Amino acid sequence: MIHQLASRMSSRTLTFSLLASALLPIPGLAQTKAAATNATVPAAVYSNPRASSDDPRVGLKPGLYDAGEAIFGLVKLASLPKPPGFAPGNFFPNLQPPPPPDEPLKPGEPPRAPAGTYGSTNSDLAFSGNHVFVGNYNGINFYDIDNPAKVKLTASLVCPGGQGDVSVYGHLMFMSAEAVNARLDCGTQGVALPAGYVPPPEPTPAPVIPGVEPEYPHHPLPPANRDRFRGVRIFDIGNLSNPRQVAAVQTCRGSHTHTLVIDPNDKDNVYIYVSGTGNVRQAEELAGCIDGDKDKPEPNTSLFSIDIIQVPVAHPELAKIVSSPRIFTDSQSGAINGLWKRGNHGQGTQTTEGTDKCHDITVYSAIGLAAGACSGNGILLDVHDPAHPVRIDAVSDPHYSFWHSATFNNSGTKVLFTDEWGGGGQPRCRATDPMDWGADAIFELSKGKLKLASYYKMPAVQTEYENCVAHNGSLVPIPGRDIFVQAWYQGGVSVMDFTDASHPFEIAYFDRGPLDGTKSGLGGFWSAYWYNGYIYGSEIARGVDVFKLAPSKFLTQNEIDASNLVHYDALNVQNQQKVTWPANFVVARAYLDQLTRSSALGAERIAAINTLMGQAEASHRGAKEVARLKTAAADLAKDAATAKTPADADRMRALAAILQDGGARF
Repeated sequence: MIHQLASRMSSRTLTFSLLASALLPIPGLAQTKAAATNATVPAAVYSNPRASSDDPRVGLKPGLYDAGEAIFGLVKLASLPKPPGFAPGNFFPNLQPPPPPDEPLKPGEPPRAPAGTYGSTNSDLAFSGNHVFVGNYNGINFYDIDNPAKVKLTASLVCPGGQGDVSVYGHLMFMSAEAVNARLDCGTQGVALPAGYVPPPEPTPAPVIPGVEPEYPHHPLPPANRDRFRGVRIFDIGNLSNPRQVAAVQTCRGSHTHTLVIDPNDKDNVYIYVSGTGNVRQAEELAGCIDGDKDKPEPNTSLFSIDIIQVPVAHPELAKIVSSPRIFTDSQSGAINGLWKRGNHGQGTQTTEGTDKCHDITVYSAIGLAAGACSGNGILLDVHDPAHPVRIDAVSDPHYSFWHSATFNNSGTKVLFTDEWGGGGQPRCRATDPMDWGADAIFELSKGKLKLASYYKMPAVQTEYENCVAHNGSLVPIPGRDIFVQAWYQGGVSVMDFTDASHPFEIAYFDRGPLDGTKSGLGGFWSAYWYNGYIYGSEIARGVDVFKLAPSKFLTQNEIDASNLVHYDALNVQNQQKVTWPANFVVARAYLDQLTRSSALGAERIAAINTLMGQAEASHRGAKEVARLKTAAADLAKDAATAKTPADADRMRALAAILQDGGARF
């Protein structure tokens, strides 16, 4: 969720006390002016079609806990409401400083539910062992997922300060704070204003211009106060029932989100990439902070950079900022504001936010790259030296309003970016909304260069009362395919296949009706992530949902079984991990199902290979049976050269490798 929504909502949310479960372009190459203004969009780029009006998601009954539901390709296992301190009617109000007034309704905009109607906002997720950590504008909730169908609250950490972006590494937990109500001590009283203080007038709302996305003004900062905290908190969670804050690293723009970065060559430290989107703090509150004109920035401005924190694992209390790289610099002119300047791309295009910050960065250390969704641009970084990332490419798009998040496919040959058009709080999935606005943009990646291939948007029409746009998701590790599960706020959860980057399509979904059928309210799924066989959804208003995949015409049980062979010890989605599947017959049968679906192999040949695998299993991989497998493997390897698609060629080679090895590896 982007900064303007955070500034409006997080000041209504709260701070620290522990509730036990009983309470429940080439290194250094900058974007040239031509690249900065070129949308890099081919003449015709595929966008998936909108679903028909008889889609089961259309017209669902509204309600908080009794809304109508539609589901396909998934099984819902559990739904758990938010606990006390976070739930509707039972959360801690914070009045210091007082929240800014709601933005006035625009012409034709439906009425809104009052702030706080649905409690404190749930946000992002992190996983470690048998626990999921659910961020919230009020803190973090710890859930035991040892039995995903019976999720149990372990503890609640009440510590307001913004959306509570969370990640976990071993016994350490990291939490973002950006809002002005956050305190160093996590106190729930907020940050007091000086006696007699009169706040400055609110900025004048931008004029409403049809077809132009308004620029959301930053609300004026309250007076400087040394008790305020905006940055990254570090907790020791060795004892989950008693987490201890061991460090708090202040930053000039706070931390809207952060990314945990693990350097394979540095076992003593982890790194945190901090994406701050808020106002720059006063120097009186944090020395060295400098704001300024975005069009003519000062050399030492706190804009146009990210902050990188080094955390010694053995001594996290020594964590500190070690660099603030200027990853938006134009290497030809040296201008630090070298990427997209706010504005549209021509008649009929989006008004794209200016690039003076990143909203989210996903690091894929196994390939030495990171993808940054940086408000006005999608960027590619070389992160072989994690403390000093270097930009190697940047793209813009005339259909994008705000570059929000990014995900690589497992092979590192594609990058999926998301656009949070409307800031996450607006209805952007109505019948009148373009299918390539507020959507995913899928890029092919080759030799450090990004090339747009297609767009994908959750296809079911939503009402004017439902905030809906592309948001957070993760890969589902099905071998032979690129599958992405994703949150779409009140658009629900959508599971999508982008194996063919030029033609993504939906394979599963879950959706509820609107929170209210008469007024808009902030709700729906913030994040939906796959973790060790299950999909966990952080529902903004309602709590936590757990799903598992179900066989359908788009997905077989063999494919699901192969994905369930993947096990993470921990998962922070923006720190992407390389998946390697075991070379066994479970995975082989998944490949065979895919080759059947695409008609890449005939039915008789598929049956013959299945028979060979069955005979090898029955004989405990006898010499004669293994020899037959090797013969079949050699034939597959030859046929891969003439396969109809690259995906089928890859599947044949992977299947051949398993058969050649006798399918014995687990």
